[in-house]
Amino acid sequence: MKNLNIIAGMLLTVSSFAGNPYKGSNAVVKSEFIYQANEVSFPSCHASTIVETPEGMIAAWFGGTEERAPDVCIYTSINIKGKWSKPVMVADGIHESKQYPCWNPVLFRKDNGDVVLYYKVGPTPRDWWGLYKTSTDNGKTWSAATRIPNDLLGPIKNKPVRLPDGKILYPTSFETAETWNSYLETSDQNLNNWQRINLENGKYQTIQPTVLFYQNKTLQLLFRSKNKTIIESWSNDNGRTWSALMPTNLPNNNSGIDAVTLKNGQQALIFNPITNGRNKLGIAISKDGKNWEAAVLLEDDPNSRGEYSYPAIIQSNDGLIHVTYTWKRELVKYAVIDPSKIKSKPILNSEWPEE
Repeated sequence: MKNLNIIAGMLLTVSSFAGNPYKGSNAVVKSEFIYQANEVSFPSCHASTIVETPEGMIAAWFGGTEERAPDVCIYTSINIKGKWSKPVMVADGIHESKQYPCWNPVLFRKDNGDVVLYYKVGPTPRDWWGLYKTSTDNGKTWSAATRIPNDLLGPIKNKPVRLPDGKILYPTSFETAETWNSYLETSDQNLNNWQRINLENGKYQTIQPTVLFYQNKTLQLLFRSKNKTIIESWSNDNGRTWSALMPTNLPNNNSGIDAVTLKNGQQALIFNPITNGRNKLGIAISKDGKNWEAAVLLEDDPNSRGEYSYPAIIQSNDGLIHVTYTWKRELVKYAVIDPSKIKSKPILNSEWPEE
């Protein structure tokens, strides 16, 4: 009888984990909202971004009545000594006496320490234009807006990166009613000499790439797609030329992703690890950009009601991973992960592993 009770207990333990996704919660240092709903005037938000300065973190996002509404503006908050400041509106879409919605802010810190806020303005993604503002005081004040020249757009969702020659590489894309296509742009550190680098998109419908670095001048792009999978492209010459786009074994739900190369050489990707819905959000890691393992599941709504989307990810100077993302289109959530505490499990057959 005693042995039967032991076996029954073991079966109960196994069955209690069956179907439970791997969460890796031990690596999560902090998880909090950047602001509360009663602190802001806008009911809806989306498309956050984050950057580190010597004083702390800056986060930005767009907020307004709803996405595409003319009152949608860009807001920022500064985190100093662990506390987020009250959100402040730093950019609107007023152009020639008419107000247009703002879209997809992206923060980046140049070599000289200036912080750049890139964003888009326009009625829809098919006819928006790119602008930027700069801050010389770590996000406290911002310059007037400058339009990006030559009908270029700047980074479309994910952060730019610095190339070995000092140029800034912008992952970007454009959308029409018929097709999506991704490409790249570059500028110098003074935000001059903008140029375009085309990609061989082929049959894949992609937007919003993110950039990863490897040894021997190798770079990787990962893309959001309409093809139910994350798409990739590789460069072996520091980003001058790129391979044709091809699918990975990672799922994509036609929602934004982001990634960062960690100081230990590993790659960290934040994405919705499903092909439909936006009710799960996780971080995966890889050594080679091909074989990915589940690290942390930040959000998991089994009833598919929640939306956790459009993440941004960086690594701070102290080695911690910082992410922001949309929480139900109502708030911006912030999380900190300690990569030294990550215990990962392989992602096989495009499925997030179970406990």
